Amino acid sequence: MTYSGEVRPGGHPDVRTLPGLTVSKLAVGQMSNNAYLLTCPDTGEQLLIDAADEAGRLLDLAGPAGLTTIVTTHRHADHWQALTEVVRATGAQSLVHESDAPGVPTVSATVREGATVTVGSVALEVIHLVGHTPGSIALLYQDPAGHPHLFTGDSLFPGGAGRTTHPADFKRLMDDLEEKIFGRLPDDTWFYPGHGNDSTLGKERPALPEWRARGW
Repeated sequence: MTYSGEVRPGGHPDVRTLPGLTVSKLAVGQMSNNAYLLTCPDTGEQLLIDAADEAGRLLDLAGPAGLTTIVTTHRHADHWQALTEVVRATGAQSLVHESDAPGVPTVSATVREGATVTVGSVALEVIHLVGHTPGSIALLYQDPAGHPHLFTGDSLFPGGAGRTTHPADFKRLMDDLEEKIFGRLPDDTWFYPGHGNDSTLGKERPALPEWRARGW
């Protein structure tokens, strides 16, 4: 089956088999949030990015293997509506950046820039992107074939940076995106946002000056 990254609330997950990792993308809730289940094929351990809503569907997605970890990309409530219920059902560890932890329920531990989050034998690097919220993060997976995969929450979408409320926040987010993401990672980096379809850095890179100029 060909992965498209196009999912709809109430629909089936879209599953992508990468070298060393399986990604299952599911849309949940009234705001069509994307939740990503990462499965390590070596160990069967599973990690969920954003227990956004519809706990029952997220638990069905995880299946009998359950979850070892849940990472919340940022403190906005549409990204953690199902967190407490899913943690209670699975016993998973709940991680969030330390700056956003006060706004997220059921936090087990916090992470910082450069931290490593593991799922089985797979390592994910935490990248701190300030602007959408103070503690927004992305998770970077470098697959063994040499292709980066980036889970960006609401900090980066096809067509622009995530929403900010003040010009200073927008500038900080753009600075972080240009330095930590576009300035570091190659064009073939595939990114998976918190809402909507996926894209690549190469497709979005030419529009960076336009994003700067329009201010959103």
